[in-house]
Amino acid sequence: MGKDVMIVTGAGQISMAIARRVGFGKKIILGDKSMANCQSIAKIMNDAGYDVEPVEMDLSSRKSILAMLAKGQEYGEIKYMVNGAGVSPSQAPVETILKVDLYGTAVLLEEVGRVIAKGGAGVTISSQSGWRMPQLTPEQDRQLATTPTEELLKLDILQTDNIHDTLHAYQMAKRCNEKRVMYECIRWGERGARINDIAPGIIVTPLAIDEFNGPRGDFYKNMFAKCPAGRPGTADEIANIAQLLLSDAGAFITGSTFLTDGGATASYYYGPLQP
Repeated sequence: MGKDVMIVTGAGQISMAIARRVGFGKKIILGDKSMANCQSIAKIMNDAGYDVEPVEMDLSSRKSILAMLAKGQEYGEIKYMVNGAGVSPSQAPVETILKVDLYGTAVLLEEVGRVIAKGGAGVTISSQSGWRMPQLTPEQDRQLATTPTEELLKLDILQTDNIHDTLHAYQMAKRCNEKRVMYECIRWGERGARINDIAPGIIVTPLAIDEFNGPRGDFYKNMFAKCPAGRPGTADEIANIAQLLLSDAGAFITGSTFLTDGGATASYYYGPLQP
């Protein structure tokens, strides 16, 4: 009896938490730009009884994404996708953030949408950062949602003169992720599949710790201290939502973004985090 194939990008804490929650009994193809990191996470999961095959994958490269999907198809139809790959504002320059987090995610959603099995489902991880930036015009949102992937980085709003810093680039990328999910859910729906987005707030991961120790560390610590939850979140709390979205219990949910930030965005607009 063949196994359902699950594509997982980004060998980090959130991806692993989701894969552990829903990946039992499935063939998991785990991709990361760092093969050493990918192999380490795969070993942890395989030692716990999962079936994980690590592959080197660069989210900013369509060729690399297609190679990962081809590897998955060696085992059967791709039924599930979890995209947790990306870089943070403290980890990369503007150009890399846009190429990986914005363009790469758009390409992944597009390419998985071409092959996803009937009844399949996917989740991509954006960020509550996309909710804190000034609103874009309806036309700008539409551009982020519908522009052909190979033309995305040519959009005027994404040019260097219009991107203030790495945080702004990250916010634009995450806004694009959410709009792209709305756009792609139509195409996924034509194949009888669903795609949704989760926008986490401060989740304790190695990436978040980089941010805590970076130039905006005090800002982020203040954010979770003054949000209604009064704490950062955990990867397993993100997996709780992914489990719903990837299961039959979420069969009527597609094209949606689930803001999961302990109320930080609410506090930013209407509470003690107001700028």
